[in-house]
Amino acid sequence: MREHVGKEAEVRLSIPASPEFLRLARLAAAGLASRMGFTYDEVEDLRIAIDELCFSLVGNTGRPGTIVLRYWMQDDGLAVEGVGQFDDGMGTSPALSPLSQQILKAVVDEHELTIGKDGPEFRLFKKHVAG
Repeated sequence: MREHVGKEAEVRLSIPASPEFLRLARLAAAGLASRMGFTYDEVEDLRIAIDELCFSLVGNTGRPGTIVLRYWMQDDGLAVEGVGQFDDGMGTSPALSPLSQQILKAVVDEHELTIGKDGPEFRLFKKHVAG
């Protein structure tokens, strides 16, 4: 990671596709957001969003394979993309419950969950106005 955050910087993380490893994805988002000057509430919002979206990929029991996450620190916020790379193929289309949809609308500025060329994937963006 570059020292200067004023320019766009990227961090990548690959974790096993199991619920017990989702904490690492949340910690990375929280650490980067804190470094960027996000407030405590903004950091917590990001942690919640990462958890909802990652969990939608792995489910209660996990899947064989990995989730690859890319975090982009931008001047106006933090973007996160997650791609499920599963050994058991694409599986079913990922879906968010109505409650998860409401939570995500409340905590991030943009989010989507789709099937991409490599498997199920998500993207989110949380704006940050430097204060």
